[in-house]
Amino acid sequence: MTELGQLLRDIEVFRGDLPLFDPRTVPDTPAELFTEWLLHALKAGVREPHAMTLSTAGADGNPTARTLILKNVSEQGWQFASDAGGVKGRDLTERPYAALTFYWSPLARQVRVRGPVVAESAGQSAADFLARGAGARAESLLGRQSSPLRDLAERDAAVRESLARLEREPDLVPPGWTLHTVRPQSVEFWQGDKQRRHTQLNYRAADDGWVRELLWP
Repeated sequence: MTELGQLLRDIEVFRGDLPLFDPRTVPDTPAELFTEWLLHALKAGVREPHAMTLSTAGADGNPTARTLILKNVSEQGWQFASDAGGVKGRDLTERPYAALTFYWSPLARQVRVRGPVVAESAGQSAADFLARGAGARAESLLGRQSSPLRDLAERDAAVRESLARLEREPDLVPPGWTLHTVRPQSVEFWQGDKQRRHTQLNYRAADDGWVRELLWP
């Protein structure tokens, strides 16, 4: 085994006191349980508990993942936003399905959401964009995410120009900005255990509501 491999094996996991999870007492819908877990993480001091990994795939099936911020969750689904011209937007145009992964390390809790993705209305998308901070809006207006960059000075100059444009046009919204909703077909809740007796509960969408089922971890 390499030195790095041994170092990775020696890292302690599941430190501290972990919360209990009784799947017999969960609410009827995954949105309700997710909200409970999110608020618990926030109260426990987990940093950025609304950060999540979004996984998509393009027409070639090649997956890609990135971390971004959850915008809202309701019985309709989990929401995030992106520019239609970016990698996320192109992937979702070609294959309108996604997976979301939340991991709250101090609590050893993980949530996985999978399902089709729908684009919300132009009005809802514009409202989301205008609710962002000035810096985030300025960067998004550039429409160059993940494209080659010559140097950081080029980036800084472009952002300054974009900020100045926002001062002149405070209601400006890029035409490709889109609020997306993942309509879940399954939502898995995973609670880690120090003795590796992990608990995994899956909500599976059915015609008449949600089916709850335990899964082997």
